[in-house]
Amino acid sequence: MTATTPTAPPSARPGTAPPPPARPEAAPSPSARPGATPPPSAGPEAARPPSARPGTAPFPRSRAEVRPRVLRPGGTPAGPGSGDRPGSSSASDSSGGDSSGHGGGPALSAAGLVTVLLGAALPLIDFFIVNIALPAVDRDLHAGPALLELVVAGYGVAYAVLLVLGGRLGDTYGRRRLFLTGTVAFGLASLACGLAPDARTLVAARIVQGAAAALMLPQVLATIHAGTAGRRRARALGLYGATGGLAMIVGQLLGGVLVAADVAGTGWRSVFLVNVPVVLVGLVLAVRTVPESRAERPAPVDVPGTLLLALALVALLVPLTEGRAAGWPLWTWPVLAAAPLAAAAFLAVERRAERRGREPLLPPSLFALPGLRRGLGLVLPLSIGFGGFMFVLAVAFQQGLRYGPVEAGAALAPAALTFFAASLAGPRLVGRYGSRVVTAGALTQGAGLALLLTTVVRDWPHIGFTALLPGTMVIGFGQGLQLPVLFRIVLGDVPPERAGVGSGVLITTQQAALTLGVATLGSLFLSLAGPLGMRDALAVTLSVQLTLVAGTCLLSLRLPRTVG
Repeated sequence: MTATTPTAPPSARPGTAPPPPARPEAAPSPSARPGATPPPSAGPEAARPPSARPGTAPFPRSRAEVRPRVLRPGGTPAGPGSGDRPGSSSASDSSGGDSSGHGGGPALSAAGLVTVLLGAALPLIDFFIVNIALPAVDRDLHAGPALLELVVAGYGVAYAVLLVLGGRLGDTYGRRRLFLTGTVAFGLASLACGLAPDARTLVAARIVQGAAAALMLPQVLATIHAGTAGRRRARALGLYGATGGLAMIVGQLLGGVLVAADVAGTGWRSVFLVNVPVVLVGLVLAVRTVPESRAERPAPVDVPGTLLLALALVALLVPLTEGRAAGWPLWTWPVLAAAPLAAAAFLAVERRAERRGREPLLPPSLFALPGLRRGLGLVLPLSIGFGGFMFVLAVAFQQGLRYGPVEAGAALAPAALTFFAASLAGPRLVGRYGSRVVTAGALTQGAGLALLLTTVVRDWPHIGFTALLPGTMVIGFGQGLQLPVLFRIVLGDVPPERAGVGSGVLITTQQAALTLGVATLGSLFLSLAGPLGMRDALAVTLSVQLTLVAGTCLLSLRLPRTVG
């Protein structure tokens, strides 16, 4: 097995003698690999970590001092008696030093990757699947505009508020454990949504469903980060980004199919009940294929930081999502004004905690990583535009063009296909052109939006399925070039022991931006549809999104040129 060896000096555990210098050319024996039980006669050598024994790579003082050693693609954890045969890899190689309870973080197998990606798809599908089902929910439960908004916003806000906390809990108590817990809770909440007798019960169940998703989803990226390295990690992150984008588009398509199929007379309820068998399959797979990992030095929950972050997100998202439907009552304005104050207090508390040597919920030092800082700057406008785009098109297709649920969902299927094609081509293009792939994706997405805008202005309301194809296909391809690459850029430099926090920050940014996009672009479209008409309202909204894409294109020029 080939590995890059850290150059940091050895560090022995408390109470043991300092290790002698490592012999330069000595090869590690099978018994020296992580997780192996030392022989009884090992004496003092047994008290040292495996990497500190003579003849092995030195053990770094801090995980932040070195980058993780690189696994060969396809490597698997070495089993008893396997030594260092080709195709095997040590647990510490795959985890970057996370502890799994077995002496190191085992590598994530292909089956395990498929399982966690299934877990990543479910929360995003459920955020968008209700867009097509909302008219049917309104007819059946007499919900009204305000409660319908809460069906979407309640899930999105709970999801966004708790994501960073979910990542921290996974680092502390075990990512596999939190993934399983969140999956069970998500399945039960989905069942409650499908059986809800009235709109208020549905809203409450959706809030619980969002909270469960916040426990489950951060563990996906953290498990990928801890269980892969090198090219395997790059491929896994690319697949994660592709899964996320596809899930958002497929959610609306699946919602239309299920509502129209009216399976066993369940109507809109099937968009939630379908999660139950999927969750059961996912649980069986997760128990068998997903390895446990956790941070080596887990930090306690940052209660002040958690509360202030929750307050800032709630104060921002709730008034924006509920204000228009409720007629912008007086309470929305002071709550909205409190959002920047809560955000400023959150940042001050986090900086003070880090200066005092404590581990804050969101370490400000993470933002010193240029890839994370600049990548998040692009994820924000991209996700705002995407969330608003999907919501606005669902309403415009059904209420403006009089498409049925299946037609409205199917109109976006070509975008899903081109997104997937771009995400498959992305790794090869990134290897050649680096982060300029994101710039090309933004330009491509902008061209697609311009095509769609021209079609709307010229042909409304007689727009058939084929007339939408050029715009939607080009938009999907452009987004597919951006999102998976941005995920790699954001997480590429995050140290392994902060994998849960880093993934929580990324997904919180994405989810808050998606919810913000529905609230802002959705409210803009719906408020203009009355006085201007559906065509002009859609044209204005698409123009605003085109402006966001132009900003994304300019910001992409500041990304690190090389993508790890």
